[in-house]
Formats: sequence, C-alpha cells, structure tokens
Amino acid sequence: MSMAVIGLIAGMALGFAGYFGGFGAFVLVAALGAIGFVAGRFLDGDLQAGDFFRVRDESRRR
Repeated sequence: MSMAVIGLIAGMALGFAGYFGGFGAFVLVAALGAIGFVAGRFLDGDLQAGDFFRVRDESRRR
C-alpha cells in the first residue's frame, strides 16, 4: 500500500472523528494514530529505544 493511500485513510479517519465526535475526538484519534505510527516504526526496526533518550554527559554535571 502506498504512503498516499495510507495518508488518505488517516485523513478520512480524522475527518470522521472531527465531524461526528468533535474536536476532542479529533485530537484523540490524531494522538493514537501518532502512537501507532511510532510503534509500527519500532516494530519494523526503523527506530530503536535509544533514539528517544539522550545520554547525559557526566563531565557537564559538575
């Protein structure tokens, strides 16, 4: 499935949520979609857990 079709489906889902559920439903669907996107990229191996955390430099803490 192409990225254009996936974008179309996501846009339609957000549109339906906004129309039938209001702004709160729109934000909820958008947030859950973003979480699902990140989880999918993580499971595909495109992301690693270390990409979300920054290592602190011990020499700067003094």
